[in-house]
Amino acid sequence: MNEQARRRPPHKPYRRPQKDPVRILAYEALRAVDERDAYANLVLPPLLKKAREKDDFDGRDAALATELVYGTLRRQGTYDAIIAACIDRPLREVDPPVLDVLALGAHQLLGTRIPTHAAVSASVELARVVLGDGRAKFVNAVLRKIAQEDLGTWLDRVAPPYDEDAEEHLAVVHSHPRWIVSALWDSLGGGRAGIEDLLEADNERPEVTLVARPGRATTDELLDVLGEDSGLPGRWSPYAVRLAEGGEPGAIEAVRDGRAGVQDEGSQLVAIALANAPLDGPDKRWLDGCAGPGGKAALLGAMAAGRGAALLASERQPHRARLVERALAGNPGPYQVIAADGTRPPWRPGSFDRVLVDVPCSGLGALRRRPEARWRRRPEDLEGFAPLQRGLLREALSAVRVGGVVGYATCSPHLAETRIVVDDVLRGRGGAAPAEAEWIDARPLMPGVPMLGDGPDVQLWPHLHGTDAMYLALLRRTA
Repeated sequence: MNEQARRRPPHKPYRRPQKDPVRILAYEALRAVDERDAYANLVLPPLLKKAREKDDFDGRDAALATELVYGTLRRQGTYDAIIAACIDRPLREVDPPVLDVLALGAHQLLGTRIPTHAAVSASVELARVVLGDGRAKFVNAVLRKIAQEDLGTWLDRVAPPYDEDAEEHLAVVHSHPRWIVSALWDSLGGGRAGIEDLLEADNERPEVTLVARPGRATTDELLDVLGEDSGLPGRWSPYAVRLAEGGEPGAIEAVRDGRAGVQDEGSQLVAIALANAPLDGPDKRWLDGCAGPGGKAALLGAMAAGRGAALLASERQPHRARLVERALAGNPGPYQVIAADGTRPPWRPGSFDRVLVDVPCSGLGALRRRPEARWRRRPEDLEGFAPLQRGLLREALSAVRVGGVVGYATCSPHLAETRIVVDDVLRGRGGAAPAEAEWIDARPLMPGVPMLGDGPDVQLWPHLHGTDAMYLALLRRTA
């Protein structure tokens, strides 16, 4: 053997990349969210179900995959800023699949207790499987840079000081688009502590809450089935039961047969307040004018049945109307589900005693549950919702009889979707003059719920109430 051959390093045999089913599943979910504008809460369950059918995928694997997907989506803005500081090109020039692998790796390094060497090596192996060896080297180099500092140190580097640019600081630190930080701060009011608490709550994993539909199931029944370790009473709703982490709603018979359902406690409070608002005269006909996918309609239908009232549930989109049918199936009282446009309703004016319109909106009140929505929404989206929201409220006021009650609800705290809409409609701005109406103070109709503001409307908050940021205005038609 000559001298040159002796000095040449021995050739390393090619090693096949190791397939990690948990991280591959998480990557596939992120790609579906990015490529198809899918929602993780719709994409992830079927992926997990398919994976569970394999013997090598257990409950711990499912929990880790879920944490990787949701944690990465919630902290995407923060991780993007950190990744951008570790590469020599604009972030937009990095292929989205590569960014997904990098973000998954960043979350393991900075947002979990996975050891550094394991987080890097597992991410590089994932990159080899889904991207190829060439781009895996890039992933390895970037993640090794990220691994040199902890999250706090990185935030000090990539976020501007609060005193110089408060909104951008909060946007980077708490992983929200700047315009959403600004809108939430305007709606919340107050100083730094409140908005930071709200943004932090948006990044926490929400509890799963059940509703025991009155007359069909009880909270005691659900708590008995769940046991002390798995179920807790709701905080505010008399029909709510909270599941401990890892609880499986589909395993509960009352949920499977529709006597109970999964429903955020804020959503329950809105329906209950509308049902219990003081009313003069008959109380026989109720309308849910934006009924899909059916949670509030099912609760309203159960409460209406207990009083001998009938519910009409209307939903514009036929496929969502079918979901409402499914949610109401087995309701003990009279009800009807129709596919109809609430801005061009088929019913006669003054037909109902109580009307709820939970209008389509930006969904900024449910960012805990749909973290990807914060990166899809744009300020101009609100302009698209505005005519529909006003039209639905005007028709709701027309649909209720004089002396009847209308509830205007939305899962958004943005002022442009809440109080401004109600004020504009009552003052006849931007459309035909509506039926005359007066405000009802909604706060007494949520007994025991603290920090409901000055009224008469109510804004719920994740950090104050543990609910989605639901808004409710109650109006009584006067003429």
